[in-house]
Amino acid sequence: MVVSFYQLQHDTIISKINEITGGEWMVLVIDDGSKKIIDNSIKEDDILNNSIANIERLEEKRDPNPGMDAIYLLSPQSHIVDTLVADLEKQRYQRAHLLWTDALPRTLRERISKSRGRGLIAGEDELSVDFFSRESHLVTFRDPWSFPVLYNPTCTDLVKEHMETLARKITNVCVTLGEYPKVRFYQPKDALHDAQVLCYHLARITQQTLDNHARRHQDYPPPSTRPQSVLLITDRSMDLMAPLVHEFTYQAMAHDVLPIKEGEKVTYHVKINQGQEEEDMELQEKDETWVENRHRHMKDTIDTLMTKFQKFVAETPGASSEGSAANLNMIKDMLASMPKFQELKAAYTLHLAMAEDCMNTFQAHKLPELQSVEQSLATGLDEDFRKPKNILQEVVRLCDDEAITPEDRLRLITAWLIYRYGVVAEDLKRLLAHAGLPQEKLPAIENMELLGARIIAPLKDDKKPPLPLFPVDTTQELNEEYGLIRYHSNVKHMLENLCKGELSAEVFPYTIPPESAQDDPAAVQNSLRAAKPSWANRTGASAARRQDNKQRIMVFMAGGATFSESRACYEVSEKFNRDVFLITSHMVPPKMFLRQVADLSVDRKRLDLPADRPKPRPAAWVFEPERPTPPPMNMYSQGAPGPGGFGGPGGPGAPQLPPKEGPMGGLPPGPGMRAPMGLPGRPGPVAPPTQAMGAMSMNSRPAPVSVPSNGDSAASYHSPSPSSESNKLEKKEKKKRNMFGFKK
Repeated sequence: MVVSFYQLQHDTIISKINEITGGEWMVLVIDDGSKKIIDNSIKEDDILNNSIANIERLEEKRDPNPGMDAIYLLSPQSHIVDTLVADLEKQRYQRAHLLWTDALPRTLRERISKSRGRGLIAGEDELSVDFFSRESHLVTFRDPWSFPVLYNPTCTDLVKEHMETLARKITNVCVTLGEYPKVRFYQPKDALHDAQVLCYHLARITQQTLDNHARRHQDYPPPSTRPQSVLLITDRSMDLMAPLVHEFTYQAMAHDVLPIKEGEKVTYHVKINQGQEEEDMELQEKDETWVENRHRHMKDTIDTLMTKFQKFVAETPGASSEGSAANLNMIKDMLASMPKFQELKAAYTLHLAMAEDCMNTFQAHKLPELQSVEQSLATGLDEDFRKPKNILQEVVRLCDDEAITPEDRLRLITAWLIYRYGVVAEDLKRLLAHAGLPQEKLPAIENMELLGARIIAPLKDDKKPPLPLFPVDTTQELNEEYGLIRYHSNVKHMLENLCKGELSAEVFPYTIPPESAQDDPAAVQNSLRAAKPSWANRTGASAARRQDNKQRIMVFMAGGATFSESRACYEVSEKFNRDVFLITSHMVPPKMFLRQVADLSVDRKRLDLPADRPKPRPAAWVFEPERPTPPPMNMYSQGAPGPGGFGGPGGPGAPQLPPKEGPMGGLPPGPGMRAPMGLPGRPGPVAPPTQAMGAMSMNSRPAPVSVPSNGDSAASYHSPSPSSESNKLEKKEKKKRNMFGFKK
């Protein structure tokens, strides 16, 4: 069984909603934060099909619905809690079932417990889903602001609180996976930069957060036959070359050289039919072509796309008449002339366009030559695994080449300075001028020192560069087709050493050291694999169980992760039969990395950090008195008695009495109540069976629908007031009916 963060997050939320509703119709109330989490991993219909009559937004003005329970799925923030308390005190719904995306701080919990409406709370739970699944084994927090908070010297007073936030989110991921891991962290040797202690403090806080969660939840972690998992806390300073070196695997290269838009969705703007049509197309986990090819070298990706297309043409009647394709342009033209194959067209148009654009950049800007020099700088070795000769001359030659973009020149110079272990300040300025780069680019290079690099060195300097964190394997076979690649990210080296039981406990210590070697999760996993008898290799159920028993390894990269590091997690998973997951604040392509490093010397006031913005407050309407509910109206034509007759004060011309208080202290469910239609909408009636519906037959005239004049999307259903006897019958019948009043 393949583990996927998307599925785990989906199942966590949906199963809890289904457990609460128990088949009874309820309203789901969400806020802006929880809506983003839901939109990322759950289809709207999956929610509505679990006895949810409507989805409403907490921050938006809503009409009362005291005849129905509400499930609140909310973010634990101050203004959200204030709005919730106002809902409870106004008795907006019959009862409230509270679900939090993350642990609720004590101060906010006390605010709820002291409210007058606390008696309406029917239950409460933490779902630990405050993160965003990006791939099956990749999670981000969508927080690029994490980088300046952690590394900008003017943000030091924000670091502690931010680390606590990161620790909670990391814990959420572990809880969703059902893992209570051993925690290890990166502890660099002989480092002098201030952020050298970042991983230590973050690991310590994360360990405390995991322990606190375990104390509060007796069912954590759930029983499992897997070896204990490992959580590795690292940060961007562990590998400064990874965001600088050009990658020619599909995903990494595309995010490097193409204008891919990052937001709640990852999209690429594609021109179709020779520019006659344009469309933003999404790169998503459901796209099999993307998932299958994203970690392949561009050469293999293009070969796969062309082979599969040719196979389709050969096997599909009517397609073969279009001819054969010899290159990407011909395939695109053929797709444009096949209007009846829209599904195939949509699947291939995006990737053919991206592959072509990548290769155009590859050739126009001499990326193979750049990569060859970058590989020597990143490893300190040439293609023959010797110390590179005349490397500065190679750097200068490429900086003189007009085909090399200014941004690539900046990356190349930065990589050379890290390799060189610093130069005199004047030499750096001269090198920039020679490369045709303005002096304004200096901060992007000099600020690397805040991440542990040595950029500026004294005139007389005999200090030797430190040894690499992981030595290069000089026995590896290089492939000329792939550009003689010899650099691999430190994340990959770290994971491979961990899986082999060779990861240094000095550079990657435990927060709580194992009492013996037998307590080391990596050693346990290795011994289990080594002791596995031959019959354990059989296929079938035993193979499925072994698949479920794979040890899980989580890597958190503070300050942003690269796509090469994400690929490394998948490669190690496959090579060592583990499940390796990457967790990070945000994905950081090279352009973003250089921009963020340059901003590390910018004053905090100019950064516009979310932490420095005014705190969100509840909308003004939250504290306004609730408008009176319209009195009940007869659903039948005036003068015609309904099923219960007019009877006494309810007859025509009689004064309308105010509604009585219900058992929960609010307005009782009944006729005249508005059934709010929040976001998102649903076709047809959105309210569950009302008393009016219960009294109707299939041949009766429907109740008139009143559309409010204030622009709200709410609708009112009117019916006569039923007797108490019919109320009981209707409650029994309601359990057997769906939201349209028909029997299930």
